[in-house]
Amino acid sequence: MALEKPTDEERGQWYFQRYIELLPSAGEIVLLDRSWYNRAGVEWVMGFCTPTEYRRFLHQCPIFERLLVEDGIMLRKYWFSVSDREQQRRFKSRLEDPMRQWKLSTMDLESITHWEDYSRAKDEAMVHTDIPEAPWYVVESDVKKRARLNMMAHLLSTLPYVDVAAPVLELPPRPKPRGYERPPREHTTYVPDHCATLTE
Repeated sequence: MALEKPTDEERGQWYFQRYIELLPSAGEIVLLDRSWYNRAGVEWVMGFCTPTEYRRFLHQCPIFERLLVEDGIMLRKYWFSVSDREQQRRFKSRLEDPMRQWKLSTMDLESITHWEDYSRAKDEAMVHTDIPEAPWYVVESDVKKRARLNMMAHLLSTLPYVDVAAPVLELPPRPKPRGYERPPREHTTYVPDHCATLTE
């Protein structure tokens, strides 16, 4: 889950309030993209929150997270770290690839000019919120597939679970043809092969 920009009503609430309703019940898992750390990142760097709101977040966040853990929620916080060089390469590849341009928002483009500010904000947030009850785990992420596998392996190593044997599946034999013939291809309207024109 990744929350949208807060509504006028949500702006008048306690900052953590809209995240509370997303928290999991027993037996559930919730994945939050950035989560409440938006306040210490995008909101702070881009000027969407006041210095007072930012300082209050850094003070309240560890308290809030301790309450969650105290109540039995297993909280795991992962920061996917990408080198400056790789991040720049990804931005450029998205600009040049029409199939991936949708991944670049105006906020993403503007963030390039705040590169150092974002790094400073991340480091500052970690100083205040890397607590024993809910530590930060940094995942080296220049290679996406490796990063995801490393993160999943680490997550599983922190949780009580048992391997579940996968069922053995077998394809049944196909029955012998019984004389059915499909209609000729020319009787069907097919979608044109647009991909062939792209490779040309």
